[in-house]
Amino acid sequence: MPTPPNISWKNYLTLCKPNVVLEMLFTAVVGMLLAVPGLPPIATVLYGTLGIALAASSAAAINHFIDRKADAQMSRTENRPLPKGTLTATNVMVFAVILGISSMLLLVVMVNTLTAVLTFLSLFGYAVVYTLYLKRATPQNIVIGGAFGATPPLLGWCAMTNTIHPYALLLVLIIFVWTPPHFWALAIARREEYAKVNIPMLPVTHGVEFTRLQILLYTILLLIVTLLPYLTGMSGLVYLGIALPLGLMFIYLAALMMRTKDNKTAMRTFGYSIFYITVLFAALLIDHYFMLTL
Repeated sequence: MPTPPNISWKNYLTLCKPNVVLEMLFTAVVGMLLAVPGLPPIATVLYGTLGIALAASSAAAINHFIDRKADAQMSRTENRPLPKGTLTATNVMVFAVILGISSMLLLVVMVNTLTAVLTFLSLFGYAVVYTLYLKRATPQNIVIGGAFGATPPLLGWCAMTNTIHPYALLLVLIIFVWTPPHFWALAIARREEYAKVNIPMLPVTHGVEFTRLQILLYTILLLIVTLLPYLTGMSGLVYLGIALPLGLMFIYLAALMMRTKDNKTAMRTFGYSIFYITVLFAALLIDHYFMLTL
């Protein structure tokens, strides 16, 4: 039986998917720091980060609202506030709207309008286009929807410069190519739950073997894409020296998934993918400030 609504900050924090949002904010801040030669204005960094965080949290809350019935049937998500009944659907949507409006006002007034517009498009794309439509319409949901989740470094860069720079788009491309092997590794391990709620994730519609092959191919493509910052002059040898072994290890784990064919290896690959993207963006930052000292 659902428990009575519990207006607790912990329940509202859960709606924000803090682990996911923190990773997004990290890449957004990296985008801010890469956009300028020295240290950016601290006030713009703070306002930009807060505005992006509020928008991402709003999108996450809307995701909870839309997926509440499916979440109740999946062991991974059955303890979320809506399935448990600790918050009502009205609580969640009011919270999401307040966060979304606050984000837009903050970005327009304290950062710039372009960042606000791009952030709104990302919010709408993830919360509505992906969650409401793509997620249940096609097994390529993660590939297409990944474009919305890949925008944080662009948003951060734009917050500093009020422009859409090719280097910022390159950062988006890296996250875009990283997203399918990252999420499909998890989807393999959770494929039975996705099948139960009729969400057409690739392992459900095309089988695990096909998905493993796609993960391997995407990790190879990802290694190639992550060479572009060095090849275009955006980054130097420090970045390259970190990106290469990171990418090779990702490929190794994807190849290992082809051999071992168990959920444990899939989850190991999923865990590594989070480590990978964090260290890769940290390498971009380290290289950026190292080059400034030369």
